[in-house]
Amino acid sequence: MHPNTPQRVFLMAACAALFAGAAAAQLKVAVVDMRQAVLETAEIKKASAELEAKYKPRQAEMEKLRKDLDDIQQKLQAGADKLTQQAASDLQAQGQRKQRDLQRLGQDLQEEVEAERQEILSRTSQRMIGVVKKMADARGMDVVVDSSATIFFKAALDLTKDALAEYDRAFPVQ
Repeated sequence: MHPNTPQRVFLMAACAALFAGAAAAQLKVAVVDMRQAVLETAEIKKASAELEAKYKPRQAEMEKLRKDLDDIQQKLQAGADKLTQQAASDLQAQGQRKQRDLQRLGQDLQEEVEAERQEILSRTSQRMIGVVKKMADARGMDVVVDSSATIFFKAALDLTKDALAEYDRAFPVQ
């Protein structure tokens, strides 16, 4: 028999008693799908519609440039035998300019939309975290976990819909 065996048994028994006490004090846990909660707020829905309306003229401008490019391409193909070398060269140069304009416009539009979108999402996410914290305090929750960090949870633990409703009450859209 190992000389420290009685001490080891005592230590293991003490640890077991300690963990049993901690398990008896039940932890109140909730789960929230933060991504869903944020993206389904009335504020985000309104902001998405506003962004779409704001950038619609530039999207229409891009569509016109695409159509112009298609027209130039068709003229070059249809008139391959009939166009003078100068006329074909002029059409190619015009097409290259329009292609460059389209790329710049598309890149600028994408950068602006993404920057605005990130600003809106960041603000809404921070507000949602505050709403979830208040809900957790009011309900006596010890821990609230984002559903993306869980493998499994019971549906009864999911507060996503409650968080969404609370957010829309706290931050109504005008």
